[in-house]
Amino acid sequence: MKRFILSCFAFALINPINPAIADDQEIEQLRQQLEQIKLDYNNKLEEMEKRLQEAEQSQQILTNKVSDKQSASRPQQVPTQSATKRGDKNFNPAVSLILDGRYSNFSEDPEDYSLSGFQLMGEAGPGEQGFALGHSELVISANADDKFYGRFTAAFDIHEGETEVEVEEAFLETLAMPYGLKVRGGRFFSDIGYLNKQHPHQWDFTDAPLIYRGLFGNHLIDDGVQLSWLAPTDLYFELGSELFSGGRYPIAYSGDSTVPAYTLFAKLGGDVGISHSWQAGLSLIDAKVDYSTESGHGHGHEDEHEDDEAHMSPIYSGDSTTWGLDLVWKWAPQGNNKERNLVLQYEYFNRDYDGNLSAEHEGMTETGSYDGSQSGWYAQAVYQFIPQWRLGLRYDSLTSSASGSSSELIEESGFDSEGHDPWRYSMMADWTNSEFSRLRLQYGHDKSSPETNDYWVLQYILSLGAHGAHRY
Repeated sequence: MKRFILSCFAFALINPINPAIADDQEIEQLRQQLEQIKLDYNNKLEEMEKRLQEAEQSQQILTNKVSDKQSASRPQQVPTQSATKRGDKNFNPAVSLILDGRYSNFSEDPEDYSLSGFQLMGEAGPGEQGFALGHSELVISANADDKFYGRFTAAFDIHEGETEVEVEEAFLETLAMPYGLKVRGGRFFSDIGYLNKQHPHQWDFTDAPLIYRGLFGNHLIDDGVQLSWLAPTDLYFELGSELFSGGRYPIAYSGDSTVPAYTLFAKLGGDVGISHSWQAGLSLIDAKVDYSTESGHGHGHEDEHEDDEAHMSPIYSGDSTTWGLDLVWKWAPQGNNKERNLVLQYEYFNRDYDGNLSAEHEGMTETGSYDGSQSGWYAQAVYQFIPQWRLGLRYDSLTSSASGSSSELIEESGFDSEGHDPWRYSMMADWTNSEFSRLRLQYGHDKSSPETNDYWVLQYILSLGAHGAHRY
């Protein structure tokens, strides 16, 4: 604009006008010259604006290459594995310690806990009465080079007063495969469902939903390999499959097959305007399994037969097919989830069994066919009404059915619901001082069995050291 004014001023000095003698032709010439100056100025201005826009676009493209692909509030902006792991270079390796401690009060003895119609294995259960160490983790991770990333997680738990240490994760993952492909190999959390891939400290409640407790022992973790593909689309779209060795529950396979289980999963997500985002997923788990009471499902049945020398220990062997649906909806005003946000979450799973139950009984092996089904869902809402403070409500519901050639074997196996469908509701309030610390209070009214269990849990979670962003 300054250049335009100066140009007009210079033109006036060079071409002074005497109004008294200027005729119509001179006035027209002056107008044409002025219009030409305006045109030249506008053309130059447009050229400069175009160059500025191109420079900004080039800078944005460069920034996008090194920024997260997806943010925590939008499925298509969740940080990619490679982007997240590049942050680990600052530590080489990145080391973090998750501390989880709690005080729990149950109206029923947690040692007598049972889940009607479901076997309890793995880490399933309500936890310890009184003060206890929760699920603490030591995590070491880093990029090995430009092609591979590695992660190791050791989990610390307390069971019956004894501290147990377990290798929870130990895997490598590719960073630079073409066409949106990624390979992971080792021991890892399966990507089935929505909650399964989350570590316990990422949960919105102190415990897992009942359907996760009953079907997966809280988590599906196993040794194997995963192949996934992220589509180059505006919508977040991912497909994947996993092959597992079956060394851990819920597969727990001891037969001859080297790959007794596989999974398939698909995830789709996107934005609805600026303030809303969503994600939906489908999962399938097909496995050959072997279960026994020695694996831990006997809770709630063993006490009834402590003095029964002829007590049977049923073992299930056969096929297991599980499919699931998960839905998540997130709201944050103008995409800013720091001030307020609401997360609605729903998951449904169904598992079908087709195999045999067998048990040692009075020195003889008794065998019978078994055909059963287990299903359940949970729905929850978590609302952050002001910064740092959240409220949450969750409801669980389960059903099961069992049939076979031996009703006695079914009754002893833990598959018999005895006419009760488990359900539970939970309420929580938590305060998050920062992304590294959280205090939570939770109440639950639990009807996992015909006995009512009301419980309170006060929990703290601290994250020490490096801690990357959580997935959507």
